[in-house]
Amino acid sequence: MLRKMAGEFKTFAMRGNVIDLAVGVIIGGAFGQIVTSLVNDIVMPPIGRLLGGVDFKDLYWRIGDYQSGKELPSGSSLEAVRAAGAPVIAYGQFINILINFLIIAFCVFMVVKVINKLTEGRKKGRAAGRADLEGMPVLPVRRAHQGGALRALHVRA
Repeated sequence: MLRKMAGEFKTFAMRGNVIDLAVGVIIGGAFGQIVTSLVNDIVMPPIGRLLGGVDFKDLYWRIGDYQSGKELPSGSSLEAVRAAGAPVIAYGQFINILINFLIIAFCVFMVVKVINKLTEGRKKGRAAGRADLEGMPVLPVRRAHQGGALRALHVRA
C-alpha cells in the first residue's frame, strides 16, 4: 500500500504543472526580494529626500506611553521606540510594503495580459480550423481497435 501511494505521489509530482508551479514559486520569491530592494534602496530614498530627508521605514505614530518610565527624544527611530516598549503604528513600513505590492501586482498583471494575448491567438486558430470543417461531408468510420465504434470523419471533396 505504501509503495502504491509512493508511486501515485511520484506520478503527481512529475506532472508538468506541479514542476511549473514549483519553479514559479522559487522565481516569485526571488522576484519579491528584487522588488523589496528596488523599493527600499532606489524608490523610497529620493522620495524621502524630497520630503525633507525622511526615512520611510522610521515613520510612525506612537499610540501609547513608554514602559517603565522610559523617555526617548522626539524623532527617535522606530526600533528605539519599540525597544522602549511603546505601542506604535508603523505607517512608513506599511507604505513601503504597499509600494512593493503594487509593483509586484503590476508585473503579474502584465504577465497575465501577455499570456492571455498568446492563448487568444491559439483559440482563434482553433476556431478557424473548425470553421474549415463546417461545409464538409461526414462519413462514418469504424475503428477496429475500439470495438468497432463509429466516429465521424470529415472528408474534403
